Amino acid sequence: MRKRSIKNTRVNTEVQRELSNIIRGGIKDPRIAPWTSVVAAEVAPDLKTCKAFISVLGDEEAQKNTLAGLKSAEGYIRRELARTLNMRNTPEITFILDQSIEYGVNMSKKIDEVTKGLKTEGEEDAE
Repeated sequence: MRKRSIKNTRVNTEVQRELSNIIRGGIKDPRIAPWTSVVAAEVAPDLKTCKAFISVLGDEEAQKNTLAGLKSAEGYIRRELARTLNMRNTPEITFILDQSIEYGVNMSKKIDEVTKGLKTEGEEDAE
């Protein structure tokens, strides 16, 4: 299976959806933040490994705790994936922290601050 094939894209989407369901509903670890989402999943063409990109809304401590909780529950997550997905091999999952959502939120706040600053300057010039 090639890396950019339709089948690989479909497998990535299915793994991402199932990982989200497992993390949201199946894991009872208190270290895992309630606002944890699976941004993307990249399954290798041989179906042996998977990189799961995780986004955690919270501070650095919450992000570290969530990654630690996910790594400790890796066996359970893999077993649940094998049960729900009908695949030849169940991939070994590596969790990677993805901060793109947090980056986007911060950039939005900065843009809002700049536009508010420009509006107040424009009002002062009009007077």
